[in-house]
Amino acid sequence: MTTQRVLTGITTTGTPHLGNFVGAIRPAIAASKDPATESFLFLADYHALIKCQDPAQVRQSSKEIAATWLALGLDTERAVFYRQSDIPEITELTWILCCNAAKGLMNRAHAYKAAIQANEEAGEDPDFGVTMGLFSYPILMAADILMFGAHRVPVGRDQIQHVEMARDIAQRFNHHFAPLFTLPEAVVEDHVAVLQGLDGRKMSKSYQNTIPLFLPEKQLRKAINKIKTNLLEPGEPKDPDDSTVFQIWSAFASAEETARMRADFEEGIAWGEAKRQLFELVNATLAPARERYEALLSDPGHIESVLQRGAERARAFSVPLLAQVREAVGISAMR
Repeated sequence: MTTQRVLTGITTTGTPHLGNFVGAIRPAIAASKDPATESFLFLADYHALIKCQDPAQVRQSSKEIAATWLALGLDTERAVFYRQSDIPEITELTWILCCNAAKGLMNRAHAYKAAIQANEEAGEDPDFGVTMGLFSYPILMAADILMFGAHRVPVGRDQIQHVEMARDIAQRFNHHFAPLFTLPEAVVEDHVAVLQGLDGRKMSKSYQNTIPLFLPEKQLRKAINKIKTNLLEPGEPKDPDDSTVFQIWSAFASAEETARMRADFEEGIAWGEAKRQLFELVNATLAPARERYEALLSDPGHIESVLQRGAERARAFSVPLLAQVREAVGISAMR
């Protein structure tokens, strides 16, 4: 059987929310159970430093994200689950790739161009507030991907460019030195929902419109009740395809439940009733994992032991590859 190696990382800058669960965590855990897939899943804590200068937040987020994956049933005997900063070979590879990546390629990165545009519109120097972390972020991401020979990298559409950059960097290295790197492909799962948040925009920490994944029941109910809706009264038909409530329902419900709720919308279900049913569905789905999550948070030593075992497994790949890279570029023992 030919296996495909798949790599997924989540930046440790916040608390996991429903959008993370539906868009990344749930499909990644499902894929990790496929015998034809080798899954590498990691906490991207070096990436977190690009946008977050609060050490306590980075530590807490790392703990919460690790607990989330474990609570939701990730089998760490099958998947390689590790913390990015526990793999020193990644940072060394990043520097080697920096010495080969074209600056012009980095100039075209979307995040860097957006920062420049915002500065120019504000009348600032184009590079005001731009760190080398932000500028060279795609190279660190390339090191993450190339270190483990990932064939496929599931990403949102806004991250496709970074996977293509990793591919360009790999091709350049392979041409100049040795054919050591697998050329990765970005995978955009169009059938995976991108959830809307409380205000109707994409659910995102940057918009502060998220519903945290493991809120206690009372807080979860309050959060769902805050979802923005229109002013249509009970009995008035409602468009399910223009509703955040229905969209989140569809991400958690079966096909039969989704069809039934669509009919209820067309018949004019009251918003309060729709939100009540949505709360009951989401709460029932997440309650068992929430209990495991709380138990894990109270036992950080266990989480740490899982991550350290994962790091050992990951370094079984990274150490020999970096040795080959060092040899290829001329950094090796005298002989």
